[in-house]
Amino acid sequence: MAKKVAAFGEVMMRLETPGLRLLSQTDTLQVSYSGSGVNVLSALSRFGHTAFPVTTLPDNPIGDAAEANLRKLGLSSDYIRKDGLYLGMYFLESGFGARASRVTYSNRPQSSFNTAAEDAYSFAETAKAVDAVHFCGISLAMNDTVRRQALAFAEAVKAAGKIVIFDCNYRPALWGADGYALARPWFEKMLHFADIVCMNENDAIHILGLPTSSIERVDQLLELIPAVANHYGIATIAGTHRAIESDGRHSLLGYLYTGGDFHFSDLLTFSVYDRIGAGDAYASGIIHGQLSDFAPEQTVRFASAASMLAHTIAGDTPFSSEAQIFRAMMEGIGDIER
Repeated sequence: MAKKVAAFGEVMMRLETPGLRLLSQTDTLQVSYSGSGVNVLSALSRFGHTAFPVTTLPDNPIGDAAEANLRKLGLSSDYIRKDGLYLGMYFLESGFGARASRVTYSNRPQSSFNTAAEDAYSFAETAKAVDAVHFCGISLAMNDTVRRQALAFAEAVKAAGKIVIFDCNYRPALWGADGYALARPWFEKMLHFADIVCMNENDAIHILGLPTSSIERVDQLLELIPAVANHYGIATIAGTHRAIESDGRHSLLGYLYTGGDFHFSDLLTFSVYDRIGAGDAYASGIIHGQLSDFAPEQTVRFASAASMLAHTIAGDTPFSSEAQIFRAMMEGIGDIER
């Protein structure tokens, strides 16, 4: 059954150099609009859910363009505010071979979302109108006002008896030198509200400070994720392990911990066209499976296939339909569809 899902977070303008060029080599940039919440909501909209960004866009033609592009992605503008002057931007130089991709942020601290007044949103009203709300650790990295807004919204969602979804998405460059210490209290507060969480053992070790005697990543996962679920009362935790092969392809193993049991996807190995947003595609698959009452094994396989397909599509935003993801689960990488 289709659900109403909201996401609290910043909408950003992505400015990408064409043809794998460096910024210093190009006089042309390709424009699109994204953000973790936008990416998750866009995928959920394609799966049949109704999607609502809860955000603030600049009250000018740039904000109008962003809103128009969100509508093209199937998102509702019911909870979009217009205020301020700036939209956060990031410049993407796609890597190749030994040269890694590079992201450079601009105007982010001054964006309309990150400078919105603390009482700008009607969180209680929105919480009553939707079934679930997605929050991202990237928003928690912005400033104290945004952090307090996110927690107030999560508290309202919980009070309304709706589902709180939290994707840790820890970004070292956004939190700074003492990032783990700064992030920990905010992440802990959000985890106490959360029903569905995207994280892995590295988040448990470095952000939450949990000790482990295990050496291998899978052993650490098996030890720490149940401890996190039990301590914070989280019903479902999911995430991935990624490896980069010697030929440049990526391997992805998805996991889902729910009902006291672990469920793993098959190990998927594939070529990468555009990696950014693939984690959001995985999160959208987990959310869709949970909201649609998929069996846990089907949910984790669906999420992993969604992430794999997102690696093959240009841009941050997932564009695969539910049918295309199910086909990839059954057939893997196939021939031309005719």
